[in-house]
Amino acid sequence: MAYNSKLSYSYSTLPNRVRFVHVHRKGEVEYFGLLINAGSRDENADEYGLAHFVEHTIFKGTQKRHSWHIINRMESVGGELNAYTTKEETVLYSVFPKGNLKRAVELCSDLLTSSVFPEKELKKEREVVKDEICSYLDSPSESIFDDFDEKIFAGSAMAHNILGTEQNIDNFTSLDCRRWIDCKYSPENIIIFYTGASNELKAQELIRIYFGSLSNSSTDRNRVIPTVCSRFDISVEKPLHQSHTIAGIRIPGIKSNLRPAIYLLNNMIGGPGMNSILNIELREKRGLVYSVDSSTVLYSDCGVLSIYYGCDHDESLKCREILCKSLADLPKNITTRKLERAKKQFVGQLALARQNRENNAISAARQILYFDQIASPKQSANEIMSVSIDAFMEAIDLVSPEKISFLSYT
Repeated sequence: MAYNSKLSYSYSTLPNRVRFVHVHRKGEVEYFGLLINAGSRDENADEYGLAHFVEHTIFKGTQKRHSWHIINRMESVGGELNAYTTKEETVLYSVFPKGNLKRAVELCSDLLTSSVFPEKELKKEREVVKDEICSYLDSPSESIFDDFDEKIFAGSAMAHNILGTEQNIDNFTSLDCRRWIDCKYSPENIIIFYTGASNELKAQELIRIYFGSLSNSSTDRNRVIPTVCSRFDISVEKPLHQSHTIAGIRIPGIKSNLRPAIYLLNNMIGGPGMNSILNIELREKRGLVYSVDSSTVLYSDCGVLSIYYGCDHDESLKCREILCKSLADLPKNITTRKLERAKKQFVGQLALARQNRENNAISAARQILYFDQIASPKQSANEIMSVSIDAFMEAIDLVSPEKISFLSYT
């Protein structure tokens, strides 16, 4: 067991290789959940959408509970039960008033080990998921990200949409769902997290009781680093009120030494601050867009930095020209003083973000998954403040205009 007194967290591994991170934090609200190192990237072609479908249907019945009892188990004490799926992870968690940790642990254990996926419930949930697919397609500012992923990760397991296809959704059975859990939710792929006031010994004992007997073996995931595809520039005609564009580039994964510099650059280009470069150039100076955002998604072995903006159709080319010029001008416009100012802003934003305890609880599990430790606020700040001008220029080189790919809905 590892313990960090400064952060008040402990990290331990059960004999069956389930990992558990406990973050001691006083308060009236607590968080407990599972982060499973399995997502849509781990699906075969005939399974596209299965990880997400299982996340939806795991609440529909266990060997001892009907769906109504599952829904009310945490709700009846004022808590919530939730889940989501990404390309590499599935997260199942509960938020609840303090004093209900055992209730949450037992329920999550029951869902993990005893879900039976009743066909009657699957039939209803298939329609829900298919509606989700359709509603997503109705939102071009969201669906364009999936279309961009299909292009930038073409030929790899990272390319397909997490939601899957309607045909696959119709074909998934109870056996498919149970098999997915038995194969992918194996002990070595599970990180259990808890943030709350209960001491670590009490929490660890509950984890041992309810998760210590897990013994299913993982199948090989065979994750392969996606081949870097050639730059593309694609325009798709759609009957839309606005033109939507993503400009993006492949970047290194979460363990890259450039990660802090990339985070800092992304924030400077199009982060949440109104003083981001692209917000000033496209909105404040010229009023061409309602919003422009830059975001990074870092996976275990690769990542994507993407810039999104929506504008009037006849302004699309002008916005693109300004974006490219802004990126091209970055190397000559960055000074040590500007970099230091950007660092201070980003560190301040990180401090504000730490007020979101739900995200912090899940982030603790992700840090254990990828780094086997949790960075303290001071360590996170130091990591950003230590970014050198050379590292920052290396990150800038990643987003030079001649390397950027474009996808537009026009």
